[in-house]
Amino acid sequence: MKSTIIIQNLKCSGCSNTIVKKVSQLEAISEVEVDVDNSAVSFNYSNESDVAMVKKTLYTLGYPEENDQNSISRKVKSFISCANGRMS
Repeated sequence: MKSTIIIQNLKCSGCSNTIVKKVSQLEAISEVEVDVDNSAVSFNYSNESDVAMVKKTLYTLGYPEENDQNSISRKVKSFISCANGRMS
């Protein structure tokens, strides 16, 4: 099955690189794609618990879902994730 999650704090290809790398490492997740212009992350998954795992990973990286609380710490975390993505 395929899912798309709209996220916050997505700024550039550095963010995209980090998201693709980290989400692709999750078991049962494949074909991860990031649309920077629309702040969307799309991926294939096997069951609903996989989607929850992706959402948790995105949140941890600093990219909460569109309607989730976006604290200062999440924004800072996204800048760090972005910088890491630019360096890799």
